Amino acid sequence: MKFVTWNVNGLRAVMKKNFMEIFHELNADFFCLQEIKLQAGQIELDLPGYYQYWNYAEKKGYSGTAIFAKEPALSVQNGIGKEEHDQEGRVITLEYPHFFLVDCYTPNSQSELKRLDYRMKWEEDFRKYLKKLDKKKPVILCGDLNVAHENIDLKNWKTNQKNAGFTKEERQQMTNLLKSGFDDAFRYFYPEATGIYSWWSYRFNARKNNAGWRIDYFITSKRLEPALKDVKILTEIYGSDHCPVELLVDNEALESGK
Repeated sequence: MKFVTWNVNGLRAVMKKNFMEIFHELNADFFCLQEIKLQAGQIELDLPGYYQYWNYAEKKGYSGTAIFAKEPALSVQNGIGKEEHDQEGRVITLEYPHFFLVDCYTPNSQSELKRLDYRMKWEEDFRKYLKKLDKKKPVILCGDLNVAHENIDLKNWKTNQKNAGFTKEERQQMTNLLKSGFDDAFRYFYPEATGIYSWWSYRFNARKNNAGWRIDYFITSKRLEPALKDVKILTEIYGSDHCPVELLVDNEALESGK
């Protein structure tokens, strides 16, 4: 079973590039998007064989998430059940018989860290939400989590230690999440891999020079480890300032819980 996550930085923009070609080529069972930047009725996608789930931000042209799934969900929840966090279309949770799939676009702490305090509150509440889900069924979380966890997760770590996405506070929150019963699935397979990123600034020829950050993740419940097959960061795919990330899961192992 294949899961794909991609921050498209505006779905209408990437549709004008090569989104549909990429979508069909990847042929994922679950295709999760972040930063769709649109409202209901602003796009019509013809995706035969897929169920479409959308969570739009109240603010026009901002944030938002979507999941396209080959199987219908048992239940769907937009947001995490807290009013202060649920205005920006940042989370979709789909329930399936053997797992929860959570698509997330984590708030950015912004320049001069002006949203860092809010980000810390988000992190605490989101972790509680995930742990509550995990008590019921294993969780597969994916999305742009807006943090490079370790020094090897970005090219220029020394000069970014006080910048959004690499502050000690944000990194500690990721550590807290992993310690609460979850894996960074990419690091599960490739604990020391370097030079592999999922986001590059549009400035300074960053992508050409591979001066990137790994901020797009699959985070999975630890008990799913026997079902994990591989994680691939698809750096060859363009269309956004992020590239897609792919998770492969053994369906039989997932269903058996082994």
